[in-house]
Amino acid sequence: MTTQPVTQYPPALVPQHLFDDATAEARWRARFHAARMSAPEWALDAPDANLYVSNASGVWEVYAWDRITAEHRKVTDRPNGTMHATLSPDGTWIWWFNDTDGDEFGSWVRQPFAGPAEPAPAVADIPDGYPAGLEIGHELIAIGVSTDEGSALYAHSGGATTRFYSTDDDASISALSRNEKLLAISHSEHGDSRHPAVRVLATKGFGTVADKWDGAGKGLAALEFSPVHGDSRLLVLHERRGREELLIWDVDADTETELALDLPGEVVATWYPDASALLVVHFHQGRSSLHRYELATGALSALDTPPGRIGGAGVRPDGTVEYSWSSAATPPLIRARTPAGKDSVLLQPPGEPAPGSAPVTDAFVEGAGGQIHALVSRPEGAPDGPLPTLFSLHGGPHAADEDRFSAYRAVWLDAGFAVVEVNYRGSTGYGSTWRDAIEGRPGLTELEDVAAVHDWAVSSGLADPGRCVVNGASWGGYLSLLALGTQPDRWAGGIAGVPVADYVAAFEDEMEQLRSFDRALFGGTPADIPAVYDECSPITYVEAVKAPVLVLAGDNDPRCPIRQIENYLNRLAARKVPFEFYRYDAGHGSLVIAETVKQVAIEVYFAQRAVNLR
Repeated sequence: MTTQPVTQYPPALVPQHLFDDATAEARWRARFHAARMSAPEWALDAPDANLYVSNASGVWEVYAWDRITAEHRKVTDRPNGTMHATLSPDGTWIWWFNDTDGDEFGSWVRQPFAGPAEPAPAVADIPDGYPAGLEIGHELIAIGVSTDEGSALYAHSGGATTRFYSTDDDASISALSRNEKLLAISHSEHGDSRHPAVRVLATKGFGTVADKWDGAGKGLAALEFSPVHGDSRLLVLHERRGREELLIWDVDADTETELALDLPGEVVATWYPDASALLVVHFHQGRSSLHRYELATGALSALDTPPGRIGGAGVRPDGTVEYSWSSAATPPLIRARTPAGKDSVLLQPPGEPAPGSAPVTDAFVEGAGGQIHALVSRPEGAPDGPLPTLFSLHGGPHAADEDRFSAYRAVWLDAGFAVVEVNYRGSTGYGSTWRDAIEGRPGLTELEDVAAVHDWAVSSGLADPGRCVVNGASWGGYLSLLALGTQPDRWAGGIAGVPVADYVAAFEDEMEQLRSFDRALFGGTPADIPAVYDECSPITYVEAVKAPVLVLAGDNDPRCPIRQIENYLNRLAARKVPFEFYRYDAGHGSLVIAETVKQVAIEVYFAQRAVNLR
């Protein structure tokens, strides 16, 4: 569906300040500007060479950390930031993905770890595309590229590049064995990229060594080969019993061992350096925990961490576990836990730490598809009685809201809103059935859960039914627009960041990896099942929208492209529904902190006006 573009939309209003109180105004901005960093990653054979990403410069960029000299150095410096980087196993080279203004289309470049130098193409004869996996060995490099024509996987060794696999379907590089003789790839030759299969190839000749597929609706994900040279064991995620669990596949012996862990929820893991144990990151009901699993005995022991979110974790050669941690009330830190159990702060980002915020509590609400988990926050010192309430819907859809520090959540609390974060059907961490329940009817299924939680929030006395705002970005933005059209009496306003607004046009313009995802999620293409796409598209319901709408979108977004958003806005404009539009020069969101702060101010100011707080 296309329409003639409207050249001028009502612009979003940018407030000079959100709060009259100078202290409150400084506090919310300080949370965003405070330096943050990811957990460090180190080179496999040179563990003193480390990388992390940080916003310390005001833009998310790649940093190198030399543990021998204690030097921290900013590696990348691009107007729209850089997030994807890794190290060669010898620690000599930093690789990072070079796209254009956040469009995610580009190629890998590299530059020396030892010092400043201009980046150069990492492998010059591989075409540009969207990244589809990267494995760097000493002798072999494997790179995945996705384009509108499908997926292509390349190997570079001895100065020569070979395209060893191509398909119209989604495929990617997954893992390279320590001796570089085996390469695991993910593929969806069976037609379902949301539940992929694993194939292991011999790097000499790239013939198939083994295939593993668990059948329809049961995905497999190759995580890592053992870090021990000559060990062909591959760590794999499976979902044979309705949730993501672990197995060890010995490719040479053609045997597998399922690891039955007595943990609710779902897990992911990485190897200890000697491959005798696994570091397990466990996720359940919005919170993470760390565990050590002994492969010889099956013993599982908890590595005590406070309740909250583990944002990344790895095991150093001496057995120390380094991880990032935060909670809703406490800003993130990089911590280290020694084998003896001593836990301390490893890295503190430079400058003043972010001001803290309020904790979250749990709500469990019965819905049409089962019990729905939501995280609920109330402004500190708020009066008893119903409050203006923000229903914040996460992206993905396969993701989840967590008990983690969020400057975004905190500013809404400061502004006087209760915040409800709904882990609707489609969210991860609650089992495969919950995650896959949206298949064939995406959007509308999730909104049944949002409606149930909205009813609970109103009946419990938390939310003022006349002052509820629905909000989200990406998939959450899609749900917000769909909610405004299908649940018009529930919402006083709606905010949609980088949303799907016209699903048919979005399918035509989006990156191929997402088209593959949508084919699996919907059950076909818009040409195959037009009625399903129409039923699940926000533009279908634009005539029913009553509440004011704010839309924010990036010009270079390959996931939720700008044309389909303009189609929706044109329809709103024709109906004279009040709306505001903010358009910016980046992709699927911004890595520039000043731009993020501007967008947040626009969103909160819009919502304040929608519920008569201003």
